[in-house]
Amino acid sequence: MSKLLTRRFIDQIKVMFGKEPAKPAEISPAAQKIHFYKKNNRDEIAELKHRRAHEKPSHKWRNRRWATLIFANLLFVFSYWLDIQVLEGALTASRFVGFHMADLNSALQVMLAHKHIITNLLIGTATVLLLWALLGGRTFCSWVCPYHLVAEWAEKIHLYLAKKKLVTDQPIDRRLRSVFWIVFALLAVVTGYTVFEAISPTGILSRALIYGAGLSLLWVVALLVFEVFFSRRAWCRYACPIGLTYGVVGIISPVRIKYKLEGCFHEGDCRKVCLVPHVLDTVIKGRAVEPEVPLGPDCTRCGLCVDACPTGSLSFEVKGLSKLL
Repeated sequence: MSKLLTRRFIDQIKVMFGKEPAKPAEISPAAQKIHFYKKNNRDEIAELKHRRAHEKPSHKWRNRRWATLIFANLLFVFSYWLDIQVLEGALTASRFVGFHMADLNSALQVMLAHKHIITNLLIGTATVLLLWALLGGRTFCSWVCPYHLVAEWAEKIHLYLAKKKLVTDQPIDRRLRSVFWIVFALLAVVTGYTVFEAISPTGILSRALIYGAGLSLLWVVALLVFEVFFSRRAWCRYACPIGLTYGVVGIISPVRIKYKLEGCFHEGDCRKVCLVPHVLDTVIKGRAVEPEVPLGPDCTRCGLCVDACPTGSLSFEVKGLSKLL
């Protein structure tokens, strides 16, 4: 990895914790050459952008993700209803064909509340930790978390209302998510109770699907209403400690989305659909430090930007594997 990409990688980690993306101070000669070409051929780029504007985006990755997410959650449901003991429990803690697994954030909350390391719980998180370290931690958010799916559907309502100028998106300081992570960790230590688990929409929806609805669903509805009428995808973007935990886990993940500068016309379609548009700061004209730049660990690998990109400048990649093929 070049020094520029290493510096970029460190900056991406800082951005994950709430730092605002900044224009790079240094750009490699290879990337400068591409930036210079685009700057001096604006008419050609404008014509290509106009031509691309009428193309319909693909929904390939979105459909695959929805199918995976629904299947994973229904496996919990049918295992319980049919008593087939394939996948027991819920997303916070489960047992897959007899093997115990635990959500990383939930396990951390429990150990903080009990104020000591619980060996059995630690063993239950080992496979989960390895899985999400390989796939990219926040892949959990977009490919497994049930709240992500309902919030994505609610987002469509928000965008429709915004188009009609009935609502406007109110951005919130992204550093708030790090603050919430610390607050919930401290609450677990001080109270001896996993406070976050009581209000986590991920856990609430997972348990409601399996065991039946309860009054806690009203909290999930309140979050969705807030996101529809006030702040787009507020919980996932600005509050959820789970996203931050899994983001840290996925820092060194080989599965990532890579941006290729040369074919990009900077339409901005990818940033419009992205849950975490700060990870796509590199696609802004003049921001890419190298001809190819992997997106940061806060990327959920949802594939919406890949589907939206009309030039194929964004694509999934397994680090190191592409060189072997």
